[in-house]
Amino acid sequence: MTNPQISAETIEALRRIDSATIANAIEHFEVRDPVTGYASLELRCQFPENEPMVGFAVTATQDTTSAGDDRPNRLHDVLDMVAAAPKPVVLAVQYTGGDRMRSCLAGDMFCSALQKLGGVGIVTDLGSRDFQGIAQRAPGFQLFCPGAVVSHGYGAYTNTGTTISIYGLTIQPGDLLHGDANGVVSIPLSIAEEVVEQAQRVLEVERSYFDFLASDEYSYAGLKKRMGRDE
Repeated sequence: MTNPQISAETIEALRRIDSATIANAIEHFEVRDPVTGYASLELRCQFPENEPMVGFAVTATQDTTSAGDDRPNRLHDVLDMVAAAPKPVVLAVQYTGGDRMRSCLAGDMFCSALQKLGGVGIVTDLGSRDFQGIAQRAPGFQLFCPGAVVSHGYGAYTNTGTTISIYGLTIQPGDLLHGDANGVVSIPLSIAEEVVEQAQRVLEVERSYFDFLASDEYSYAGLKKRMGRDE
């Protein structure tokens, strides 16, 4: 199942564009505060060699460090949501326990299962592990997390299908997320197709800028003019 608002062709076109260019294109439409809609530098791309990740968010919160294992882990609820969601899917998980620096969400077994269900990546403020195994067993699957954590306690999903926040990026179920080595940005669904077109204009302006720098027409005055207004 795909999202009826966004065509498969648009998803594929977005996948061919880097996240920084996507972010620049979104700014053109002035649909949100320019310092919202993206995650901070604390969120790290673990597979920068992969092509950009584009997918619709399935959201949850998790705790892997609190004592006790008598809580329902609700893993099947999350898997059911991923299986039923519009494809491609990005699983977005916010930590709710008390020791986030020792938390661990995903390894190669979990990522491989998500990929089988139509997942293309994870965005989380929890740690993860098995990075080499993920690259080997789920090639192309992307993982955005703060870093590696070798172990974890009992993992329980504390909520599903709710609005979450990961390093300053507010994510609602169904949000369209785009991520690569530059970071993760949310694309408003209402302008997704227009963002593809505007991104091409952004790239053309940048090509013209770099051509100017390399040309015999280069001048310092021209450089300042191209680098924006001075007020």
